[in-house]
Parts: sequence; C-alpha cells; structure tokens
Amino acid sequence: MADQRVLLSALVAAGLATAPPLQAETHFEMSGKVAAELRGFTQDAQFADQDHNSNLSLIAEPEFYWEWNEGIDSLTFTPYLRMDENDSERTHGDIRELSWVHVDDDWELRTGIRKVFWGVTEFQHLVDVINQTDGVDDFDGEDKLGQPMINLSLVRDWGIVDLFVLPGFRERTFAGREGRLRGGLIVDTDAAEYESSAEDKHIDTAIRWSHTVGDFDLGAYWFHGTNRDPELQVRTQGGNTVLVPRYVQMDQIGFDLQATLDSWLWKVETIWRDTATEDYFAAQGGFEYTFYGIQESAADLGVLLEYGWDERGENAAASIQNDLFFGGRITLNDAASTEMLAGVGYDLEYDSQSLIVEASRRYGDNWKVSVDGRFFSADDPADPASAFDKDDHIQLTVERYF
Repeated sequence: MADQRVLLSALVAAGLATAPPLQAETHFEMSGKVAAELRGFTQDAQFADQDHNSNLSLIAEPEFYWEWNEGIDSLTFTPYLRMDENDSERTHGDIRELSWVHVDDDWELRTGIRKVFWGVTEFQHLVDVINQTDGVDDFDGEDKLGQPMINLSLVRDWGIVDLFVLPGFRERTFAGREGRLRGGLIVDTDAAEYESSAEDKHIDTAIRWSHTVGDFDLGAYWFHGTNRDPELQVRTQGGNTVLVPRYVQMDQIGFDLQATLDSWLWKVETIWRDTATEDYFAAQGGFEYTFYGIQESAADLGVLLEYGWDERGENAAASIQNDLFFGGRITLNDAASTEMLAGVGYDLEYDSQSLIVEASRRYGDNWKVSVDGRFFSADDPADPASAFDKDDHIQLTVERYF
C-alpha cells in the first residue's frame, strides 16, 4: 500500500499540472457494480479447516471518471472490495485502476495503476504478463490486481508500440486456511522471498508491438522483470509446514496471433521464458468455428478446440502442459445478451478431466445474473489439479450495475 500511496501522490501532481482552468468544461461520470456471489460445493472438502459447503461473497467495484481538455485528458479511479463469508484472505481490497491518460494525435501516455490484458485464446492466456493474478477472486487466473505503470503508446503506420515502466511489484494472493480451491499446504504470503535485492520495488520493463494486417491481428513483446508466477517452496515455520512464494527474475518473449477467416477464428499464443534456473517454451493454440443463425434463429453457435503444451512436461509447475480443450459457445443475440459457454479439458499426461459451464443473462438495464459450474476429476496426486478434486461447485452471481 505504501507504493500505491506514493503513486497516488504522483497522480495528483500530474492531474494538477494538467487540470483545466476554472472556466473549462470538466465531464464527470460515476458507474460500476455491486454483486453477491454464492458458491455451493457438491462434496465435502479434502483438507482440514475447510468446514463449509457453501460460501457467500459481497463485491463492490465503483468507477469514477473525469474528462477535460475536450477528452484529451482523463482520470479514472476504480477501487475494489470483496467481503467473504469464510476465507479471511479472500476478504480484501484493491485499486484496480487509478490512472491519468493523455491522448495526442499519434501517441498516448497512461500513468498510474492500471490493468492491461494480452491474449487471444479461450482456456489459457500465456502471454498475459503485466498484471498479477488475484488468486483469491477465482482460481482460473482471469482476475488481476492493479499494476503501477507508466505506459507510452506510439501509433505508427506499421503498428502500435507500447513501452512500459512498471515501478513496484504486486504479490499474488492465495486462499487462506479456511478457503476452498487450494492445495493441502497453506501459502504463507507474509514470508515471500525474492531473487532481486530490490524485492517488490524492482522496476520491471516491457515493450510490445501490435498490428492488424488484413484478417490477421498480431502481437509480440519482450518483458524483463519479476516473474508473476511464484515458485512455491516447502518450509517449516513454527512447527507447521507451509509453502513460501519465491519470486525470481525472468526475461519473457511472447507472441500472439488471431486470424479471422470467414466463420473461422484461429488463435495462438506462445512464450519463451528464461530464469536463472530454467528456460522453456510453451504454447496454446486452436480455433473457434461459428455457425450463424442456427435453426433459422438469431442465435449463433461457436465450436472451440484448443491445445496447450509446455515443454517441461510433468516437471512443469503449471497445470496445463499437455492438455486438450473442447468447448461450445451459444449466443442468443437477444436484448438480454443471453450467452453460455461450456468446455471440457483433458490432461493427456495425468488422464484428468475438468468441466466448466458459464451462463449469463441481463435483466432490465441494471441487473445481470450468472450461473457457473466447475467440476474436476483428478486422481493422480502428482497432478496439480488433484488439489481441486473435491471442490466441484456451482456458483450463482447477481450483479447490479449503476
């Protein structure tokens, strides 16, 4: 939080330096959402202290937006708060965004705490490296913590070049002792270790190029800094065996491609990662084919197939190293934005399976209801997914937008 207070002071100074005169017009908007999330687990937990089969969370995520200089300058503030019924580690707050953006004809400067997403595949985002994963919000890696940054974006005829300076590192969050969707050993985040002597104050850098050529969307980058994926090392502390996260330095080169060819959407993400102890290559790729107007209706059906590979094989700390994914997406294209995604993952190394179902629908102008199901079958103790083998659950989320 100290780093965020320093950054907040810098943002205030930048905002004052570019603030409009009193007679200039300033536009302000407030929006956001509040939500209630209820999980029901179909089996008793497999680890001690997980003595619940249902869990309720309340979430608030407002957004405050100011714009001046006829849209040339803007300031966005998006705080986030979750209160969880059972897991004290899941009850937490974050600043998802607190950033000033200045736009010019062929460049854009973004300064502050922000979220940046890179990736094109459906079931894993290998190339998404800027923001840290908020591991207590969900276990799928989709939710991210805000990252302090200075981002200069240059627009050229041959593509967009993004330069990043990332002052300050965010540690990953993990479920607590009472939380579910975790391993058998608790992760002691208070004892985190770093390879860099600067620890969480190491200044990371990245450069990314992206461009659209006809039907092809391309992206490539180089990242140098603290690995967002910690090495979890077994330690004995106070007579208890725990996992301690260790964050090493890395260089990572990434590439992503999406090709839109008629009804086909081809996708691929690849990375090469180099640390002091290992270097490896990993890839995720596949396609989505869409049947438009099925049964002469307004609905569309998309069929997905992806494959994930990590050259480390069973030595990989990642859960996806030789996995096939099959899925289907139904979009009704109605006023309520009704849609459903179902996917099956099959691990070719460990012979384990997973099933996800996600469905959502809007009600009126302000309400959205989502139902998600996650089911696991992993019998091999060597499989990282075996930690979730008893955590099959159905989740109901009701969101109110304002």
